[in-house]
Amino acid sequence: MNYSKERIVVVGLGYVGLPLAVLLAEKFDDVIGFDINQQRIDELRDGIDSTHEVEGRRVLNSGLICTSDIADIAEGTAFIVTVPTPTNPDKTPDLTPMLSASKAIGSVLKPGDLVVYESTVYPGVTEEECAPVLERVSGLKAKRDFEIGYSPERINPGDKVHTVDKIHKIVAGCSAASLERVANIYEPVISAGIHRAESIKVAEAAKVIENTQRDINIAMMNELSMICNKIGISTKAVIEAAGTKWNFHKYTPGMVGGHCIGVDPYYLASLAQRVGHNPEVILAGRRLNDAMHKHVAHQVLRMLSESDITPKQARIGLLGMTFKPNCPDLRNSRSFELLQELCSFSCQPMVHDAEANFDELKSKGINPVNYDELEELDMLIVAVGHDQYINDPALLGCIKSGGILIDIQSAYYGKEIRNDIRYWAL
Repeated sequence: MNYSKERIVVVGLGYVGLPLAVLLAEKFDDVIGFDINQQRIDELRDGIDSTHEVEGRRVLNSGLICTSDIADIAEGTAFIVTVPTPTNPDKTPDLTPMLSASKAIGSVLKPGDLVVYESTVYPGVTEEECAPVLERVSGLKAKRDFEIGYSPERINPGDKVHTVDKIHKIVAGCSAASLERVANIYEPVISAGIHRAESIKVAEAAKVIENTQRDINIAMMNELSMICNKIGISTKAVIEAAGTKWNFHKYTPGMVGGHCIGVDPYYLASLAQRVGHNPEVILAGRRLNDAMHKHVAHQVLRMLSESDITPKQARIGLLGMTFKPNCPDLRNSRSFELLQELCSFSCQPMVHDAEANFDELKSKGINPVNYDELEELDMLIVAVGHDQYINDPALLGCIKSGGILIDIQSAYYGKEIRNDIRYWAL
């Protein structure tokens, strides 16, 4: 096959799929983006990206064809799956989006086609879960009639520096020939270069440990912050001091959310338990990080009590509901758990987010206030340090004298803070 003539279909046009689809469309002649969300397709056709990952003008100028009609992708030769991999309420992997995408692709799969998965999974999902669905629906046989591959996504939502083309890409295939075919799709568009993994399972494992490693290290920093809080020293100052050593890795404490770090370790833990291994360290880190909103809420209540302010009467502003700064992504954000925990103690925080979609917040039962309504506050909780907040010199003026600033991400560390404000940070 002439690889330059691949008709590429990217299945799933979210934070991962859209940047990749646009990048591919700018290089290859025939690229289609498929998503089952018709509203998303309509917005992209109008040059609107609600994730803020790609400029609307670039989407329109790339040549990318966006569709929700399965018939439009029937002529594709290479299908790239970029759908979410969430967890169930019991923290077990939810492969529903992956299997649904596989069914859709299987309905149009032809001999000679290639299916590449980018979604984060535990080792074995591509070949043992998804490939059988492709086979059953298409009536074809993997490795004989069609090829499969894996190339884990490494998108960092909201990051305008480490974009998809500037992040080293792992590629893997079910055979030497399929590996080269996958490489020939990504190599022309990934300026950072590609790494050929020796198998699909190796590539799957490499991806899932990336975020598991971060999760465990952040859990350690969260535990450190609890210790520092008890002895009255700044966690940030400790990390900065330790960071002067060449081999110290600077992780910081925080409420771990999002679609990767807060989810992927459960995929690896699930596999470990299935093969008879108890993943003690992985799950210990998850338990600690999953409970950080309770720790923060406890500090909120403690400081209100020390100021003789009853939770129900306190004027509290809560800034930031997305899972990270300068990003509109609300998925798996721990700010929601923090809000619920505070409400359970009769607090009634006024919520604002500078990045999140207003209607999406409303759909989650939150009625955000206008920025100018944040005034005469007993407490301001900066849960997510969006630039709009941190760069606003007037923001802390909304805290009344004797009030409290809760700086979860230590965004104000080192900045000048009024002497009449009590300050707490992780």
